[in-house]
Amino acid sequence: MAETTYQGLIEDLEKYLEYQRDEGVQRLEVDRAVLEELAKEPEAEKPETVTVEATPIPADFKSLEEIAAHIATCRNCPLCQERNSTVPGEGCADSPEIMFVGEGPGAEEDAQGRPFVGKAGRLFGKMIEAMGYQRSEVYIANVVKCRPPDNRKPKREEMVLCLPYLRQQIRLIQPKILVGLGGTAVEGLLGKPVRITRMRGVWQEYEGIKLMPTFHPAYLLRDPTKKKDAWADLQLVLGELGREPPPRK
Repeated sequence: MAETTYQGLIEDLEKYLEYQRDEGVQRLEVDRAVLEELAKEPEAEKPETVTVEATPIPADFKSLEEIAAHIATCRNCPLCQERNSTVPGEGCADSPEIMFVGEGPGAEEDAQGRPFVGKAGRLFGKMIEAMGYQRSEVYIANVVKCRPPDNRKPKREEMVLCLPYLRQQIRLIQPKILVGLGGTAVEGLLGKPVRITRMRGVWQEYEGIKLMPTFHPAYLLRDPTKKKDAWADLQLVLGELGREPPPRK
């Protein structure tokens, strides 16, 4: 895997500082040596050279099965080199009330070829059950269909190359509502940078379909205090559909 670029470090630092600001943190201690390092002129970056075999993605798939078959042979980005399985998506494909969109497969998803089956997936299952749904009643997919190494965030170019699959899945499935799980998913759908702490809970729109941004289950595992916010977002989805959550057992 290529080393993190200087520009990438700056972007990550900016996102971290913005997150801290959104969380109400007003002061951070920074080591002087770190400041001196950041002040240095960046060295010229060497372009990453990875050989992949590009496969044009058709714009007129007739079925989800055709999409899944094409994904299984796709080698349009470097993610294909380390995958064990492709993870196209699963669930109700006939105009479900909700289609959930995540970031990308993790280790267990890569092993099984199914979305949201790891630790975050188990929390996700509890979330949709609390809404009154089973996995078979919704559709579940990701922005990228292969696991990024070390579960890192997909790179922009990887997302751009893989997004045609997701867009065509949405076209065929025609869900009533989309739920974007995390900033990366919402960024992929809207095609612009997203700060999920500010956008969550605020209705957006994708190709005429209402889109609700909320936190990714993996983020909720890291910060359980945000579960209440995520549940409030999902209740807005239920309200839009004219439904109420079932009584808790």
